[in-house]
Amino acid sequence: MTFRKYLVLAGVTLFAAIGDTFLSRGMKQVGNISLHSLPDIFLTILNPWVALGIFFLLGFFASYMTALSWADLTYVLPATSLGYVLLALIAKFFLHEQVTTTRWLGIALISAGVGFVTQGPALTRHPSHHDQQESVSEAVGTRTQS
Repeated sequence: MTFRKYLVLAGVTLFAAIGDTFLSRGMKQVGNISLHSLPDIFLTILNPWVALGIFFLLGFFASYMTALSWADLTYVLPATSLGYVLLALIAKFFLHEQVTTTRWLGIALISAGVGFVTQGPALTRHPSHHDQQESVSEAVGTRTQS
């Protein structure tokens, strides 16, 4: 994998964690909102933390789409799971949330599971049209020779 691809995966991880953090901080300032009051939802976007959160989450989606353009979902999503660790650290030290031992254990299990997933290829190789034609030709040739 190239340095640019690692950079894209890092972008997915960082943008998601930072965007979620800013969004959470902003929503704690805004308070409860409801889907029954659409104007309140639109006014919520004016909160600077919410706006920054949305901006970083747009960066996340751009990076995520880029990663999915060259790798399988089953590779990209686990490869960015370092974000769970990062998010827990940010939540603890920036948002001053309590992260229980059980949550840390869950994050550790997720991170350990990523080790298994990363052993496979980043992209599933699909046979090209040419490969499929050769396979059919070989199969037909084998039957006619018998």
